[in-house]
Amino acid sequence: MNPERRSLWSWALIDWANSGWAVVVMTAFFPILFQDFWGAGTGLSPERTTAYLGYWNALSGLLVALLAPILGAVADQGNAKRRFLAGFTLLGAVATAALPLAARGEHVLAGALYALAAMGFSGNTLFADALLTDVTRPERYDRVSAFGYALGYIGGGLLFVGCTMVVQAPARFGFAGAVEAVQACFLVTAGWWLLFTIPALVWVRKTPAVRTAGVGPLFTRGFRQLALTFADLRRDRRLLTFLGAYLLYIDGVNTVIKMAVAYGRAIGLDAAGMLTALVITQFVSFPAAVVFGRLGERIGPKAGISLGIGVYAVLCVFAARMDSPREFLILAGVVGLVQGGVQSLSRSYFARLIPAERAGEYFGFYNMLGKFAAVLGPTLMALTALATESRASILSLLLLFGGGLWLLSRVRTDPPPAAPSA
Repeated sequence: MNPERRSLWSWALIDWANSGWAVVVMTAFFPILFQDFWGAGTGLSPERTTAYLGYWNALSGLLVALLAPILGAVADQGNAKRRFLAGFTLLGAVATAALPLAARGEHVLAGALYALAAMGFSGNTLFADALLTDVTRPERYDRVSAFGYALGYIGGGLLFVGCTMVVQAPARFGFAGAVEAVQACFLVTAGWWLLFTIPALVWVRKTPAVRTAGVGPLFTRGFRQLALTFADLRRDRRLLTFLGAYLLYIDGVNTVIKMAVAYGRAIGLDAAGMLTALVITQFVSFPAAVVFGRLGERIGPKAGISLGIGVYAVLCVFAARMDSPREFLILAGVVGLVQGGVQSLSRSYFARLIPAERAGEYFGFYNMLGKFAAVLGPTLMALTALATESRASILSLLLLFGGGLWLLSRVRTDPPPAAPSA
């Protein structure tokens, strides 16, 4: 395997590695254990336990959102994107492996460890995104970004299916019960995350650092560069318009993901049905992300993103009218068709708009907006539900998708994408 291809595959394996954590820990098993095991015997109501989980999620997201731009600037100035990637990966994996140390009822310790793991995950994805400009050329950003997301969906899906088999039949695998099985899955997930990140730390090519912030200590140069970037952002109307569009439409995308469980329960879907829906979404997203990458090369990433947003708008109308588990599974499949495409093309389109040698700091801003996303959507849905007492509150997300699509249309049109090399 030539060095360029080895570097690309090593980078794509970061998505394979961290998606396992996102599905197994964040989405599936930690919320259940937090309420049924770590929250048990504490006198906390299920509602209060859920609120505490939200607080830990919010705390970790806020810290990373505030730190992301400066960390990205420091990484660029010190040519340290791989070192930051290693540090955040280690933080997340160690915190995940330590979760079994929290005994029954120790929800504070469990929540703190989870927050550290979530910070590791967020930092890991930040620097994985920033390395996109190091592993390929601009004309291949769409295809390579989609390839990373596709590997992430298949890797996360395989790990999730394996962990689910263990948790559903713990005795068959030598565990005393489901809790012990889930704890073992946390350990396996931590090892998975570390193992598949190692190739990127060894083989990803890195662009030589370009010092643009004078002399002095690394963090001083990082803060100085961050100030320069703020000034550049204010002058770059195209980049500001895209970031505004991204904030709106990715908020809608994240809200659909976060509200899926509530919708499924509202129409009577049981735990097995929810599992089926999650597996469908994961494995449909794998080929769909690849297709969107090729589509982005042919029609441009902006047009591909616009297509995905349009599908999400139609899904909102469909979701407001659905009333059966079968329709929910159809919804999950269609979400899988566009979810990875919108995310991967957003990453590659943003990479086209920024200077490659300053990708760390610019992706810091990009990820900061991603952390603040899914705030407007749930708020709109909650206010609409209170006013109408109807599940049709999901129609309020049309404001986000419509606003995002309009702003995206205002971004200056890209030149026709160059044909990818063989």
